[in-house]
Amino acid sequence: MEFYLYNTMTREKEPFRPRVEGHVGIYVCGPTVYSDAHLGHAKSAVAFDTLRRWLLHLGYRVRYVSNVTDVGHLTDDADQGEDKIQKRAKLERLEPMQVADKYFWRYFEDMAALNVLKPDITPRATGHIVEQIELTKELLKRGFAYEREGSVYFRARKWPEYGKLSGRRLEDQAAGARVGVREEKEDPRDWALWKRAEPEHLMRWPSPWGEGFPGWHIECTVMSLKYLGEGFDIHGGGIDLQFPHHEAEIAQAEAAGHAFARYWMHNNHVLLGGEKMAKSTGNFVTLRELFERVEPLVVRFYLLQSHYRSVTDFTDEGLKAARRGYFRLLDAYREVRRRLKAAPPGGHPELEAALAELRARFAEAMNDDLGTPEALAAFFTFLPVLNRALAGEVGADALAAVEAAFAELGEGVLGLFPRRVLEERLSGPALEGLLELVLELREEARRRRDFALADRVRDRLAELGVAVEDTAKGPRWKLVS
Repeated sequence: MEFYLYNTMTREKEPFRPRVEGHVGIYVCGPTVYSDAHLGHAKSAVAFDTLRRWLLHLGYRVRYVSNVTDVGHLTDDADQGEDKIQKRAKLERLEPMQVADKYFWRYFEDMAALNVLKPDITPRATGHIVEQIELTKELLKRGFAYEREGSVYFRARKWPEYGKLSGRRLEDQAAGARVGVREEKEDPRDWALWKRAEPEHLMRWPSPWGEGFPGWHIECTVMSLKYLGEGFDIHGGGIDLQFPHHEAEIAQAEAAGHAFARYWMHNNHVLLGGEKMAKSTGNFVTLRELFERVEPLVVRFYLLQSHYRSVTDFTDEGLKAARRGYFRLLDAYREVRRRLKAAPPGGHPELEAALAELRARFAEAMNDDLGTPEALAAFFTFLPVLNRALAGEVGADALAAVEAAFAELGEGVLGLFPRRVLEERLSGPALEGLLELVLELREEARRRRDFALADRVRDRLAELGVAVEDTAKGPRWKLVS
């Protein structure tokens, strides 16, 4: 059975054939580290983590590269405005690299909570200034770039294939349609490869054109080629990066004579309650805020319920349903592990037949462009058969086969059951219900001004690994290690 991927470049599902047999190179655009990660970051990270896990399951050796942008991403797309990290540094009264490091580590803490595997290589833009300057010099030499007052721009009109990924024709991109036009550009559609640093700009490096800093797009071109080579296999990222970021990456690489990515993958947006996430409207939630309310693996489960190319609408009702669904699977897995410890030898024909069907349906779904909703559905189709079997006597051979499937598919591929959630402890809806009851009784004690009892309940919960925070909207709790 072949593995098919939807290639944004061709707009078709294609059988996946790596450049080098048995080896896969993947580059995924990572975050600009100037603020905490949000659900959009989570969807992209979980989608491409699942791709990586499935390729590993199929037996490929995978090199997974995901960058961190720590310079050059300006506040608009016209090569104007402040660098996002420098702007945040002014707000927090920190050095720009302090901001970049602070949110770098917070991002990867959030990804670890979601059970996203660490990249094999995490290149940072500031660590590859030399390579970005060299590519800029090559584009100047070939006539695809020009220098103006210490800045260097790519000539979009010079590259006839610009727009082939997004389907946007250069002629349709009216001057100033997206943003204001810089007068020093030959064409408003040109973009910066290198920017001169104004006197107040803190992040600056020497270059043949004077002190400055790299443009946003060029970092991914040089880092993907450096670590994955010519004509690497897969380039991924959010659909919002398709234009102009990925279009610019392609033009820069190919104009300089480099074969670039062979397959392009893009995950779709996340909505909050049917509306686009936006800080300006308050329709926005960081992962850290969300993790205070719910187990992070429930968030991963929620995201896997929709296809990576579909819009995911995140709602409180959907989150509650995801919590129930996730803990149904987790509790069944835990029960299998518990029963296996004392099970007698033997099999279970009905369970083994259902397990074979689970594996077949799961593989069919994942081989069809990572069909995670159908892969999860295969688990829930299997669950009633498993529960019937567990109501009676099940041999150790059958239970071991079920445990292996949960480990290989549920954790190995979908990333849903890391060791920490398999620990034998109360969890899920039962735990939440009990804690809510305890906190209601504690609130009654506070209303009676029995603060000694309220404090004793809080302290005892802390000893048990449950932190309680009293807020204006009532008490909140979370599990702590």
